[in-house]
Amino acid sequence: MSTWLDVPADHPFGIQTLPYGVFATTDDPERRRVGVRIGDLVLDASAVAALGGDPGDGPHLAAAWAHPSLNPFLALGPDAWATARWWLTEILTDDVHRAGVEPHLHALDRVVLHLPVEVADYVDFYASEDHASNVGQIFRPDNAALPPNWKHLPIGYHGRSGTVVVSGTDVVRPTGQRKGPADPVPVFGPSIRLDIEAELGYVVGGATELGTRVSVDDAARHLFGIVLLNDWSARDLQAWEYVPLGPFLGKSFATSISAWVTPLAALGGARVPLPGQSDPAILPYLEGDAFGLDVHLEVSINGTVVSRPEHSGMYWSPAQMLAHMTVNGASLRDGDLFGSGTISGPSKDSRGSLLELTWNGTEPLTLADGSTRGFLEDGDTVTITAWAPGPDGTRVGISEVTGTITPAR
Repeated sequence: MSTWLDVPADHPFGIQTLPYGVFATTDDPERRRVGVRIGDLVLDASAVAALGGDPGDGPHLAAAWAHPSLNPFLALGPDAWATARWWLTEILTDDVHRAGVEPHLHALDRVVLHLPVEVADYVDFYASEDHASNVGQIFRPDNAALPPNWKHLPIGYHGRSGTVVVSGTDVVRPTGQRKGPADPVPVFGPSIRLDIEAELGYVVGGATELGTRVSVDDAARHLFGIVLLNDWSARDLQAWEYVPLGPFLGKSFATSISAWVTPLAALGGARVPLPGQSDPAILPYLEGDAFGLDVHLEVSINGTVVSRPEHSGMYWSPAQMLAHMTVNGASLRDGDLFGSGTISGPSKDSRGSLLELTWNGTEPLTLADGSTRGFLEDGDTVTITAWAPGPDGTRVGISEVTGTITPAR
């Protein structure tokens, strides 16, 4: 399928991708609304939908897309999402729409991108067996690498939705308590073991009632799309505080996500089976259409690639995570976000955090400029990029997430 736009067939943000975001133009920076990326252009979705031509849902889409977040669109549910994607594909591939659409296209370098979703709740999971095993060996060397419940349920924690920020936002080095093995008492100050976590984030729509639950088979009707997610982590704060209740201030200071949300509908060619979950057998509520996603990530620090994690190796699927998140009757809200947890593989070059890549700072990385890193320094810029296989040999782009560390305040 080709578009009448001058977009190369191998462009990762071609007609096969069509991610959603929230933008304003440099000429009118206060008016935020929903846009759709096609190549290196941004389509003003609400303006085009208001022209008509959408089968039945035009006014609903136009109104939803006029908002400064994707939340009203998420609330319309999966049938409207499918209609919208069909319609956007139609108007960008049939030349009959060209005259009406072209005035509402903006160059990507002439827009300002904002947080695409007003995040309702944020949950982060721990779905990579390799990552969980590595962390266990580092933090709990005298115990089993995996906790006893790890292969029975997707482990997660509730994070802080108000500190989810859009890609490009600076990250202020966090301050808090830490206590190293040689410290007689806790000390207070800036984190000295600031880390990254390369993850996928899943954006949820279709609110549910409190007391109900979503099955694995129904999860795809609530999984709108994915973003890249960097769950910045202060390992020294985390190590001191996380027993017995888990992550808190070591995680809650910032979580960065992509500015563009890639629809799950664009990732049909990226669905893969999960690794085996037969030993031990999982409980029936976690069985069903538990697909994995073949997403290839690349992590760089100051332009030096330090890791290439593979999401296809994750033990738990997004559908299982969503089912587990609601099995107790917890409701979903439009704009909920949950993370996969750090994506790590069995080889050193596929580990998704510095904690693992440098084995808690004992094996520092060397960057292209000759400097070394155990953990992040002020001024460091971390960028995560990714892609997934698309139709007919194309690539589906997943928008980058990037952030620069600034000194503690």
